[in-house]
Amino acid sequence: MAHAPPSAADHRPGPSETTVGWVKESEGRGTLGLIISCLFTIFMCTWVVIHPRVCKGSVLRVSHKLFLFVKALIAPEFIAVEGLQEWSQARATVKECRESTDGRLKLVHAFYIGMLGLRYRTPRGNRVIWPNQYTWLLQEGLIEWNDHEKWGLSEENIRDKSNADGTAKLLALGQVLWFVAQSIMRTAHHLPLAQLESMTLSYVPLFAITYLFWWIKPKDVLTPSVVELPSMSGEQRATLESMAISNAFDDEGIGNQASLWSIWSLTPRVFEKKAEDLALQQAKDRSSPKSEISIIPRLKRATVLNQETNPNKETVVAHWDPEVYHSKILWPLNCLFGASFGALHLICWDTQFPTYVELWLWRTSGIASIVSMLVFMQYEKVVLRWGGPLTLISLVSPFIYLLSRFVMMGGVIAAFRASDPKIYDTYVVSTYWIHMM
Repeated sequence: MAHAPPSAADHRPGPSETTVGWVKESEGRGTLGLIISCLFTIFMCTWVVIHPRVCKGSVLRVSHKLFLFVKALIAPEFIAVEGLQEWSQARATVKECRESTDGRLKLVHAFYIGMLGLRYRTPRGNRVIWPNQYTWLLQEGLIEWNDHEKWGLSEENIRDKSNADGTAKLLALGQVLWFVAQSIMRTAHHLPLAQLESMTLSYVPLFAITYLFWWIKPKDVLTPSVVELPSMSGEQRATLESMAISNAFDDEGIGNQASLWSIWSLTPRVFEKKAEDLALQQAKDRSSPKSEISIIPRLKRATVLNQETNPNKETVVAHWDPEVYHSKILWPLNCLFGASFGALHLICWDTQFPTYVELWLWRTSGIASIVSMLVFMQYEKVVLRWGGPLTLISLVSPFIYLLSRFVMMGGVIAAFRASDPKIYDTYVVSTYWIHMM
């Protein structure tokens, strides 16, 4: 039904004597159609944008993608952060390999290596070749870029392995644009948005920025490229193996490598390995005579340090790439997008809720999600270790964020039992242009 713009007095937040529950589909909007439209848009904003790493076996592959999907639903900022850090690492790999490859290693190659797409054979199975290992092999002259096709690194091979669906991308783009346009037109006609619609809009900026970072990254690669390592000395082999960021993603049947628990793990980054090696080296330097340490070459020293057991190894909750964290451009933008998800929920600040308690729960949760996320993002590294009051703040802030997210998700569902009837009013499309004039 067409709708005339209401006066400000007709639209008050909180409970009202005039509310509606489930509304059947009619000439206007119905509850089922509204829910389907929002959920489909959220699905397209999350499932299509996910670019998982290469996993061994179909069970781990599907489980890992489902986990990323759930994480994107609950905390899409974390997926956007993951995309940013992968893009930053890929860009660093391209820069470090520029001289060794005459600039022929591109972002698509770096993404493919960083998503665990390159492995080498061992007697027990295969191991991941991490970006820092591949860079070292090039710089040491053990491999040449001219042989990259034999290593499965040709752009044609990577495109063949990638299962990016252009139709799905266009469908996602079309659905998102239509939903945003519809929300703008409702606002232009002074019609309120349902709480679920404001939550759906909140996914759009993060969907856009994540997709931008992963635009070149291969998608849904089923199998890695497995190669034979070139001939090298025992010392070179030990150095290469010491540079491995983790062995949890190898396929040698050791420990928990085939465990479903691995789907919860973030793909480790090169900067984390460098920070860990530096900390171990500094600890070794403090406990050993300088003369003894000075005669050990840098790379060989890393081998010695990594072979030792560290009983006080930290449990890292979050760790920012230093290049991102200290960037005067990327970091402010990252904080802006981190706050956008909670901020867009507050579009419903004056929307009618079943009770005043639910209204203020929504408002408080929206503000809490913004503040807690921004506080959490100010810590370059968060570990499970007491270091004073600031440690408590760094660990409590993500808990507050998740709590606020669950409160808002519950509020969205509960609001349909007694909603503002105006959320089901429609407008005449032709009158939109009158508002624009």
